[in-house]
Amino acid sequence: MSLAAPPQDPHAPRFRVRPPAHWMNDPNGPFRWRGRHHLFYQHNPDAPVHANVHWGHASSADLVTWEHHPIALTPAPGGPDEAGCWSGCVVDDGGVPTAVYTGVDRNHTGLGAICLARAADPDDPALTEWTPLPHPVVTGPPEGLDVTMFRDPFVFRHDGRRWALVGAGHADGTPSVLLYDCDDLSDWRFAGVLLDGRDPAARAAFGDRATGWECPQLYATRGGDWVLVVSLWDGNPWTTGYLTGRLDAELRFAARTGGRLDHGRDFYAPAVLQEPDRALMWGWSWEAREQGDADWAGVLTAPRVVDVHPDGALRVAPAPELDRLHAAEPFVTAPGRAALPEAYDLTVSARGRTSVSLLRSASGAELTVALDPAEGTVTLDRGDWPRTDAGTPIVVRVPPGEELTVRVLVDGSLYELFVGDRATITERVYRRADDTRELSVPSGAAVTGWALVPPTRG
Repeated sequence: MSLAAPPQDPHAPRFRVRPPAHWMNDPNGPFRWRGRHHLFYQHNPDAPVHANVHWGHASSADLVTWEHHPIALTPAPGGPDEAGCWSGCVVDDGGVPTAVYTGVDRNHTGLGAICLARAADPDDPALTEWTPLPHPVVTGPPEGLDVTMFRDPFVFRHDGRRWALVGAGHADGTPSVLLYDCDDLSDWRFAGVLLDGRDPAARAAFGDRATGWECPQLYATRGGDWVLVVSLWDGNPWTTGYLTGRLDAELRFAARTGGRLDHGRDFYAPAVLQEPDRALMWGWSWEAREQGDADWAGVLTAPRVVDVHPDGALRVAPAPELDRLHAAEPFVTAPGRAALPEAYDLTVSARGRTSVSLLRSASGAELTVALDPAEGTVTLDRGDWPRTDAGTPIVVRVPPGEELTVRVLVDGSLYELFVGDRATITERVYRRADDTRELSVPSGAAVTGWALVPPTRG
């Protein structure tokens, strides 16, 4: 089944990865195999609530048209994952795709076990069947560190060897990333703490609110930098952050700078796929409305290409493959007013202060994106579309310059803003029946917009 099938719910994204129904959260194990990209994700197949967590599975030959596959991982009664198959990754282990994931039992209290499952038929491009190993390779956290949160393994390579990160939190409130030697996937050895919340760069980037670092990801850039991505847990999912730095031969990570990975309020638990010439990232966008309002919940963002600027700031842009979703002709190429499609890709550039409207309420209020190149700010103001946590405008700061560009990807309720190639804002906006989807761009700005449509094959 294609993910571009028209949704019954107008808030449901058509072109992003999500299951046909029920709950989704973290993306897991983005993996390329036999010419296809595979994405796995946390999924409750029975209800749109966070419970009974399995691994859902979709794959694509082009990053834009995705096909659903049978559930990959299912909790085993009486096994180490009986209460859920939680987050992890997928690696090529000697020619056999292998899922490395968190298994939780009924009494886990935040502490998981590291489990493995192998593709039953490595020659199957769809990887539709998986065989879990009966025993975990790591039964719990190392002794002596007073660990109270332990989950989300991520495997990476460095200098020809295989290593793994595990997200952790400690009894004194310090978050950390633990390091394991797992060159042999069946034999894991604790190798120390890669980084914790007392690191000066981490404190400057994240503050001290987080008590755990979930879903750690580590990837190398073309310029030789390494990027550590963590999801900041403060008793609940809070936000995401990144640190850039160097990884030496002894696996010491020296962070030099960092910040918020996404400045919106509906982005968490990103997963990274290291490819030979780039790194791709997907994140989970949760619902900003009450659970139970629909028969589905959660969606993955568009794939993002991530790298690092010379100053250490994150470089991020939509994957170029997304251009294949563009309609044959743009719906707008000049300032003024235009009706907006349900799903679109819009780019606005300005050399002076400019405010662009994307949505208008029956009362005349507008959802706006304001650009100020001289100040280096972009402001998303959605005040008439309030949410339970806050309705205050989101302000993103980038280096000032002569021109500022914002690219806006909208698919149903999912709004993804790319501020140049330096910052992103991911928000969920639920349009009401009497709202008007209308673009308003003042003169002096440059604008191009494309409706998103299913790509034609060939």
